Amino acid sequence: MSVKSKRLWAALGGAMLAVSAVPALAQIAAPAGPEPTFADIADLADSAGLVVLVEVTKMVRVEDSRAPGRQQGYGRFYVEAKTLALLTGSAPLGESVKYLVDLSLDARGKPPKLKKQSVFLFARAVPGRPGELQLVTPTAQWQRTAAGEARLRAILKSLVSPDAPAKVTGVRELFYAPGNLAGQGETQIFLKTEDGSAASITVQHEGSGPPVWGVSFSELVADLGHPPQPETLAWYRLACFLPNMPPPGANVSEGFAEKRQAEADYRMVLGELGVCRRNLS
Repeated sequence: MSVKSKRLWAALGGAMLAVSAVPALAQIAAPAGPEPTFADIADLADSAGLVVLVEVTKMVRVEDSRAPGRQQGYGRFYVEAKTLALLTGSAPLGESVKYLVDLSLDARGKPPKLKKQSVFLFARAVPGRPGELQLVTPTAQWQRTAAGEARLRAILKSLVSPDAPAKVTGVRELFYAPGNLAGQGETQIFLKTEDGSAASITVQHEGSGPPVWGVSFSELVADLGHPPQPETLAWYRLACFLPNMPPPGANVSEGFAEKRQAEADYRMVLGELGVCRRNLS
């Protein structure tokens, strides 16, 4: 083996160590495959310490025997790229980076032609290895398009906003309290969050009209009648992470009828939020 080949395989070996430890998340392969949804992009953006725009300058296929854990129909590639922009993150980056990525292969076993193409990387820095990046999933690379970039930048802006909704991890408690008049009442759904901050959903019933609801990600009262709109960060936190049913014992309503109403209101909220669609997970 030549000196040049030995140096290349040494670089590949170091990068492969970084990829092998990556946990499973949404999968993004550029450019083939289904279009990523809002949730797909938010999953990656929210988990990545760095979101980087780069231009691919070199791609080398890694032998399959040296690329464990690949999905069927994918090949692993060692990539060198020129840094164009750091969209989010604080790790220092040089003029170029290198990383490993799994790319889908066509019927002839060929990857997409990415040399001189711009791609987004959802990654983290590799400690002690300047210039090396570790993708948050083996396929967390997304080819740049004008529409895709605008969508990504909007999500990143929401994530770093001072009033960004906290990550919802479950339901802590819910209860329905009837009002003084027939048909009146209110369900409170208190949520668990990753950072322990307050978050709750309020469903209000007034007479014979349909219930109205809203969410609060603070100690303030929910904005009733204005639930989160689809493809917003607040919608994502709820639609993509609320369980289909509250956990056993979470419904602390006093009577049987009250418990049933609280459960019905919870199902109503899930129905109005709609399905959290992920094309790439």
